[in-house]
Amino acid sequence: MENEELVTSAFSISDFSNRALIDFIAIIILVGFIYYPKHKNKDFIFNFVLFNVVNFMICSLLGAVKIKIGFAFGLFAMFSIIRYRTIAISIKDMGYFFGCVALGMINSLASVEDGFTLLIICNAVILLLTFLLERLDFLKNENSKLIVYDNVELIKPENKLLLLDDLKFRTGLNIHKVEVLTIDYLKDVAQIKAYYFSKESLNLIPNSTDNDD
Repeated sequence: MENEELVTSAFSISDFSNRALIDFIAIIILVGFIYYPKHKNKDFIFNFVLFNVVNFMICSLLGAVKIKIGFAFGLFAMFSIIRYRTIAISIKDMGYFFGCVALGMINSLASVEDGFTLLIICNAVILLLTFLLERLDFLKNENSKLIVYDNVELIKPENKLLLLDDLKFRTGLNIHKVEVLTIDYLKDVAQIKAYYFSKESLNLIPNSTDNDD
């Protein structure tokens, strides 16, 4: 009986070590070789790696309970309600965040009856897909800027082309569409929203203004 317990304990430690190694390699590739060369944001690397490691440890320690699927979905739902309330972050950064959390869950809870082959393949698919999507430079993003414009004469519909030319000249951006939001005839200014295409997306998740009390 004691020998069986020793074998079981050794097998658990070996299984944990192999899973931890796979997860460590995957998160290093995702954050160090895919994310950082493109975005150069050291602060988010701290968050991505920490969430991945903590999530992997939690799932590994509690995953032995016979509620693996429900436990995984519940934990993922818990992480999904986390919001960064002090800064605005891009949608792409949130995608990386959930990818790091998902890798921790997959590597700690997935079945390894085939000797980790399927688990390694799943990690490779996630990393390869992220790498390819990150480098779709031929696709353009439609970004927008709010501009306080001082020539209200050009906001008339018949002067649309003149307005676009003036905005292109002033901003240096290839603006293709504008929306007039407000007009202040006392100050002779208008607030407009200008749209332009670029390779990098500037879409951010806005800061939360909700009160928790």
